[in-house]
Amino acid sequence: MGKLLYSATMSLDGFIAGPGGDMGWFGAYLGPNPVVGELIGDIGALLVGARTFGGDDPHRGTEREGKAFGGGWEGPQFVLTHHAPAEPVPGVTFVADLAGAVAAAKAAAGEKYVNVLGATVARGCLEAGLLDEVFVCVVPVLLGGGVRLFDRPDGTPVQLERLHQSEAGGATNLWLRVVG
Repeated sequence: MGKLLYSATMSLDGFIAGPGGDMGWFGAYLGPNPVVGELIGDIGALLVGARTFGGDDPHRGTEREGKAFGGGWEGPQFVLTHHAPAEPVPGVTFVADLAGAVAAAKAAAGEKYVNVLGATVARGCLEAGLLDEVFVCVVPVLLGGGVRLFDRPDGTPVQLERLHQSEAGGATNLWLRVVG
């Protein structure tokens, strides 16, 4: 089976969304990034948190709104939530428990990555020992508050091994493996 990868774009001060989940800042940093382009082709399924699924869309007001990676990716999505909507959402499966969501997403992804979107789900995967890799595009902005990449108050350090580092446009790409 494929690996579980948490990917995000992050401000220099460690936030993936601004206060209140605001993603409006993100649009200024969308642009060609060969590493992201290659990654999108290697994703077999998405594992998404409820806040991310129902949250602010950096593509709001465009034809790309509501589409994964702005329409650059299509495939099965698994949303971790205890409050599934009454009406089905095409291509989306709502799962109430982390283990079940990970298992379903991995089965759907086959040998490709399960891409985790959402800080809370990523933290849960990390704490359960399920997260394999982290890919972060660090962009040159200080948000000052919001949703942190990883928020683990009083948590123990997690060792990471750098697999790749590069630059694209204004972003610095960091690809890391979770080692302990």
